[in-house]
Amino acid sequence: MAEGEKAVDPLDLSTRWRETLDSGAAILRYVVEQVPQIYCLEAEPRPQEEEQQVQEHILQHLEWFLFGEDPRVGLEKLQQGNAGSSSQLCGRVFKEGETVYSCRDCAIDPTCVLCMDCFQNSVHKGHRYKMHASSGGGFCDCGDVEAWKTGHCCSQHDLGTSVAMETDECVLEAGLQERAQTLFQVLLRYTADFLVWEESDELPTELQPRVKEDTYYCVLYNDEHHSYDHVIYTLQRAVNCDHNEAHTHTALIDKEGRRAVKRGTRRVCDQAKELIRSSSEHITQQPLRVEILHSAVMAHQSFALRLGAWFQQIVGYSVGLRQVFCQVALDTSADMNRPCLISRLMLHDARLYKGARKIVHELIFCSLLMDPEYKRLFAMEFTKHYRQLQEDFIRDDHERNISVTALSVQIFTVPTLARQLIEEGNVIKVIIDTVMGMLREHLDANNRFHFLGYNSDKFFRVQVIFHDLRYILISKPAVWTEELRVKFVEGFSVFLGLLNCMQGMEEVKRQLGQHIEVEPEWEAGFSLQMQLRQILSMFQDWCSSDEKVLLLAFRDCHQALMRCSNQPFNSEATDSYMCKHILHVRPYKVSQEPVSIHLPISRLLAGLYVHLCRTGAIKQLHEYLDPVSLDFTYWAEHPLRCVVLAAQVSAEMWRRNGLSLVSQVYYYQDVKCRDEMFDKDIIMLQIAASKMDPNHFLMFMLLRFELFELFNGNCSSKDQELLKQWNRLTEEMLYLLIIIVGERYVPGIGEVTKDDVTMREVIHLLCIEPKAHSSLVKGLPENESHETGLEAVISKVATFKKPGVSGHGLYEVKKECLKEFNPFFYHYSKSQHSKAEDAQKKRRVQEGSDKALRPPVPPAFCPMFSNIVRLLCSDVLLHVLRRVVQRAVEDRATLWSEAMIQRALHIIGQALIEEKTQLESSNNVDDVTFDFSLKAHRIGAEHGKSLFHFLSKMKSLPSLEAQKDMIIWILQMFEVVKCLREKSSPAASFTVDQTKPEETVQDKEKAERKRKAEAAKLHRQKIMAQMSAMQKNFIETHKMLYDNTPESGCQGDPITSTESCAMELGESRVAVGPQQGVCPADWEMLTCILCQEEQEVQAQAPAMVLTACVQRSTVLTQSRGKTLSTKESTYPLFMPPDLAVGTHTGSCGHVMHATCWQKYFEAVQNTTRNRLHADLIIDLENGEYMCPLCKSLCNTVVPLIPLEPTSINYESAELVGQLLTLPRWIQTVLARIRGLKASAQGAETSTETGAERQTSLFEEGDADFGSILSFGVQKPPKYSGSITEMLVVCATTVHRVGLQVPPNEQCPYVPVMAWNTCAYTIQATENMLLEEGKALFGSLQSRQLAGLKAVVQFSAAQRLKGSQPVIQKHFTNMLAVLVPVPNVEETPSILEVDFFHLLVGLVLSMPSLYQEETVELQPSAISTAYNHLHLLHLATMGHILQVLLSSQDSTALAEGGEDVEEARAAAALYSTVLHHTEGLKSDMSGSVVANSVRQGILPFLRCAALFFNCLTGVPPPDELSTPAASFDGQIEAICSYLALPSNLFQLFHDHRETATPLIQRWCGNPAITKAFRGEMHVTRYPRKRNRLIDLPDDYSVLLNQASHFKCPNSSDEERKHPTLCLFCGAMLCSQSPCCQVQLDGEEVGACTAHAATCGAGVGMFLRIRECEIVLMASKTRGSTYPAPYLDDYGETDPQLGRGNPLHLCPERYRKLHQLWQQHCILEEIARSLEVLNVMFAFEWQML
Repeated sequence: MAEGEKAVDPLDLSTRWRETLDSGAAILRYVVEQVPQIYCLEAEPRPQEEEQQVQEHILQHLEWFLFGEDPRVGLEKLQQGNAGSSSQLCGRVFKEGETVYSCRDCAIDPTCVLCMDCFQNSVHKGHRYKMHASSGGGFCDCGDVEAWKTGHCCSQHDLGTSVAMETDECVLEAGLQERAQTLFQVLLRYTADFLVWEESDELPTELQPRVKEDTYYCVLYNDEHHSYDHVIYTLQRAVNCDHNEAHTHTALIDKEGRRAVKRGTRRVCDQAKELIRSSSEHITQQPLRVEILHSAVMAHQSFALRLGAWFQQIVGYSVGLRQVFCQVALDTSADMNRPCLISRLMLHDARLYKGARKIVHELIFCSLLMDPEYKRLFAMEFTKHYRQLQEDFIRDDHERNISVTALSVQIFTVPTLARQLIEEGNVIKVIIDTVMGMLREHLDANNRFHFLGYNSDKFFRVQVIFHDLRYILISKPAVWTEELRVKFVEGFSVFLGLLNCMQGMEEVKRQLGQHIEVEPEWEAGFSLQMQLRQILSMFQDWCSSDEKVLLLAFRDCHQALMRCSNQPFNSEATDSYMCKHILHVRPYKVSQEPVSIHLPISRLLAGLYVHLCRTGAIKQLHEYLDPVSLDFTYWAEHPLRCVVLAAQVSAEMWRRNGLSLVSQVYYYQDVKCRDEMFDKDIIMLQIAASKMDPNHFLMFMLLRFELFELFNGNCSSKDQELLKQWNRLTEEMLYLLIIIVGERYVPGIGEVTKDDVTMREVIHLLCIEPKAHSSLVKGLPENESHETGLEAVISKVATFKKPGVSGHGLYEVKKECLKEFNPFFYHYSKSQHSKAEDAQKKRRVQEGSDKALRPPVPPAFCPMFSNIVRLLCSDVLLHVLRRVVQRAVEDRATLWSEAMIQRALHIIGQALIEEKTQLESSNNVDDVTFDFSLKAHRIGAEHGKSLFHFLSKMKSLPSLEAQKDMIIWILQMFEVVKCLREKSSPAASFTVDQTKPEETVQDKEKAERKRKAEAAKLHRQKIMAQMSAMQKNFIETHKMLYDNTPESGCQGDPITSTESCAMELGESRVAVGPQQGVCPADWEMLTCILCQEEQEVQAQAPAMVLTACVQRSTVLTQSRGKTLSTKESTYPLFMPPDLAVGTHTGSCGHVMHATCWQKYFEAVQNTTRNRLHADLIIDLENGEYMCPLCKSLCNTVVPLIPLEPTSINYESAELVGQLLTLPRWIQTVLARIRGLKASAQGAETSTETGAERQTSLFEEGDADFGSILSFGVQKPPKYSGSITEMLVVCATTVHRVGLQVPPNEQCPYVPVMAWNTCAYTIQATENMLLEEGKALFGSLQSRQLAGLKAVVQFSAAQRLKGSQPVIQKHFTNMLAVLVPVPNVEETPSILEVDFFHLLVGLVLSMPSLYQEETVELQPSAISTAYNHLHLLHLATMGHILQVLLSSQDSTALAEGGEDVEEARAAAALYSTVLHHTEGLKSDMSGSVVANSVRQGILPFLRCAALFFNCLTGVPPPDELSTPAASFDGQIEAICSYLALPSNLFQLFHDHRETATPLIQRWCGNPAITKAFRGEMHVTRYPRKRNRLIDLPDDYSVLLNQASHFKCPNSSDEERKHPTLCLFCGAMLCSQSPCCQVQLDGEEVGACTAHAATCGAGVGMFLRIRECEIVLMASKTRGSTYPAPYLDDYGETDPQLGRGNPLHLCPERYRKLHQLWQQHCILEEIARSLEVLNVMFAFEWQML
């Protein structure tokens, strides 16, 4: 770019533009000149440089021109005037995945949503709200008065109505308005021209660059046909790039929609284009879309996109500027033949790439949709081009959320706009015509849809158009204008045309002989029906809101039905006779002729008829329709065929028609479709029943059910299959009668409200079983607002039971509502019917009632439907009932079934209840025409027996025992009705006399039942007595087998034996030192879980092993995120005090023989290798397996090693003690170490040793190499080969897992890792007990205790199998921390080691000093006791000092019980330390020191107590088995158990000769000075107990955090998955390529990388937008787990599917905490994966 051009002054330039005659042309010329000098200068775009230059050289000048001065000054002025008033609308455009909120109480419809910020600041936060993830493309409705009933503004946008009024009519200063118009016209046209650019277009003259270079771009566009891999493969072949480059290109193409993949001359780009097209065609039939664009065009397109964002910024400054922009966008005056600019962009939308679409849509959002008037004009423009836009969308392959058609939700859902669009744009007709245009290709010769071979993707896109129709109809008009009526009825007629194509579509004909070969297509028809379900209901609602519209719609619908030609009759009408009644109808058999399940017009007519009756408009119907033309038999014809089809399918008559028909019938009655299918068919039958003669209606039913001849007695057969079908059809026919007469819960048919209907549905769902809220919602039909009305009624009919730590809350039906239960409820499926019946019968038996499930008393019919009850006392029905009951009484087994009798009894019950109700409500019995009971007593014409007679006989039939209670109740009802009929007679007592026999009958029944129960009880007792006698007899006979039982039982009960031992020996419960107590019996007799054989744990016996899992752990870490490496520190020999990463060994406590385990493990390896994705569950390479019994994840086994029996001679011990004081012991040990070194190194280093001796503090005395042996030695235990082998197996695993190294049993660190895992496991156990407030002893489950004992004994045995010189060296190095050891340099200071790990290592490695070259020795019991005592004393003193030095800057905790002696000793120690240390506070009182030390050292003492208990087996004092022990009491008990003085400072006094030089040495270490200077991290004591992070109670707070989350590695606005680490609270960007990192040479996601450092490979994350926990155990393993957030109904909500408000459940969060603390995350993952049966491997490492 030339220098002169760089220095253009924006003021001069903008002034020149303003003064030019055609300033627009001048601006355009300047833009055309500048753009190619900024964009597309190189192959790769340079976003930052380009942005800087475009600001400096173009946008800045444009803003100077717009404001006529410095933009900053102009903007300030603009905002001061009223024209700068900001909008009341929020208008935030949602990104995909962003959480949005809808208020169920206040939103006009479910599409009205708020963004996170507006919701948090609105009144809706306290209402019933729903939250869900946006699919992208919508915007926030805050401030839109039409979207909300109340609270339309949040506190941020609530500027008051005055401002809102001003903003509507704000006026810009004339000059500014003119300049804005000029600028917007030029730039918006420029933007539109370049965004709708076609490849073949030539640049117009005014846009031609000065010098046309031969530089082109080969541009590849995104499509949804080719996969990532296809595109990467194509690019690698076509443009010679490597895999990474191709992957980058592909990712950007997917994100932006296009990408220049080649830059060069025209010829080079053409070659690349051909290569790409040909390569991609090989893979799929469709080639990739590639275009060749000149570099100037590319530059202009890049700038056009940048202008889109600039427009958004400018129109956001002021309402006035926005209005000018809208005028320009919608202006058609420039060229009358071409549409306005915004329409040009919309019509080209399907050809635009993603990035351009996004900019255009956002521009429409922030301008046209933010202003009511322009929104209306835009809506008209949108409706005008609606058909074209939808056709383009259907041809397009992109998702709808990036199509301009998705804007329909923003305009069609606005109630006032929807009305205007219906009136002015006839939008209902436009939408339905569009659908019909798309579906016309699926019409058959009869003008009905036939979807054979349809394109599912295209069909899905067509269905989306129905959403727009739903949006238009979502809110009913309160006021109807004449124009609205006309246009709505016109739209309704077009809609009927669509339904006409569905009426009778996809007919089926019963298959006879052979099974159908090809299943017919049925899903398309039903998905269309599901889309129309709510639309049909909304049309009916709109019609019902205006009487005239309702009548016109009914007329049109009736005419449409009469015009329908589906399934015509093939013969003329004939007469049928039954019970002296004649029916004249045309014959039709469902089982022989075609029938269709799709009857939308018949069903719509039924719905409208009910609305006519409900509103009273039916009285005017004669003005619109001739009443004579209403043929109710014809109305009922098709719905009845449909119901009969379902009945015949149920009777298995259509089984040769395959599954497609079964599926159709299922959906026909399912909650998703039934309200506009099955329910409407029932309503139509009820309409016919109310208008036809009852006998004729029943004869019509019998004819269509093909049972007419059967009940007329003209039909008989011996074919069992046919008889079975007749029985099933009779059951279904009686069931339909029950429904027609009894189902009155439809407003307009029965005297009920909508709430009554919902209550009844809920009662019947809960009568099956108690259900969760979500389960109830699924079982209820939703309205257009996705509401079921459940919340309004649930509290009236059910009680809520809160959930526990798992499971969910359940609703149980209230007892008083059970009287509503109808066993033949018409919305029950077959399985639900039987479940509900069983549940209610069981309940009645428990309550001591009879089993009769009586029909409930129904609400009254509305007057228009009251005639339906006449069916119950019609001649034909009585004839049918008599026939059914007679067959049962005469026991003609093949002609009746129990289900048939059950239904017949129910109908009789319904009839008697109806008669009773009518008699009770009538003043005069003679006025009641309902005479069922009288007709039932009448003698039948044919057989001379009445229905009542047969019923009386049925009572005693054994085959109907189950129905006995029901029959008794019916007979009672007959009596009741009889009494009511005769109430006018004076013999009132007659009633009592008449009912008494019935009562006595019932009493007899109850007594009989009671007698049977008693007899059964006696029988059971008798059998039990016989079994007991046989058992005793067996024991007597086989006495030898039982001789040893008491002893082994006694041995197996350690507590009993411990107590008896203690009582016998009167022992002191001390685990350390010369007073050590006696160890009770060790392992009892154990049973192998695999072979079930018992064995004792003995040193020479075959090994018994415990299943175990070794894992790295950060549960106790004080420095989260820190890793430990053997290369850079003294780890693993010395564990740092922050316990950064430990090795934990846990066990489920199940025992096996080592040989059994080896066989099992081999078998697991062989079988698991063949399983799909088995490697996700268990890692065979690393020795993993599932415990055979409890399926816990394990990766090794711990051998069970018997405790060495120790019995100390207390007198000898006392004598030894007088000699072996601490100084003497140190001298002896050091002498031994020197001797061992000397013998190892030979004589050459003896002079050096002498020099070292002089520096030693403990060289006095006469200790020599052999002195240590003089205090007592013994032979070490010998273990069997299999125990030794298992010791190696376990130690190798611990070493491999703990250090993350390949297995190497020769590594010198193998024994060290065994001691470390022992120490860490004890520390983790102690931490868990403290966390849960449990006692130190007696609280662990037996499996945990067994595991702990086994780990300690296994670690102790390491000294026997390891190399002795190596173990001796480890001991020497560890001891050097406490006492000065010759030749050991660079020893860590006491602030740099964990003393408990040190103590365990020293205690377990000490026996190796006793080894001699020629003979294997180990210390005797007395020597061991003193070794333990002195090591513990030294370690305790060291730890006290460590606590003291590290607690300098911590404030003293509240002081406990004052102990003067202790305070004095503490003060004395402190002064000594002060003397040797620089930087200590000098003003610490003795009591403060004592207190901080006691609190800091307690965890160490508790761990030591657990360790020595497992090592020696000495039982602890009782005080340590109660959690209620006080702090002082606990310390005292532990000290006595560990042979420590209760005043710990006494140690320093008792061993002052030793302690003083040690303190001097410990405090003199340079690390101490560094620590005081703050140059080194110091761990405080007691250590901080780790917990999972605190989560907010309200889940929306977390969602808010997620919405403000910014990815650290990417600035784009793509959807992110913010994921929260529950260990440390870090927010991570998971499942996103932007945050992938390399870990061990492999690409992994952010969560996997974080878990590697934060949790040593284990992670617990909360995926916030998905509301689920992810547990991770390694790079390849993870599983999901329910989040600890529950809604008000006690249910979790994964993926926020239901969207109810969620709150933290502390119990569930505590359970997660325990899962982590107890190291059970691996186990949980393995178990959940085992259950899931993984079909497709999920790449956990990419999370």
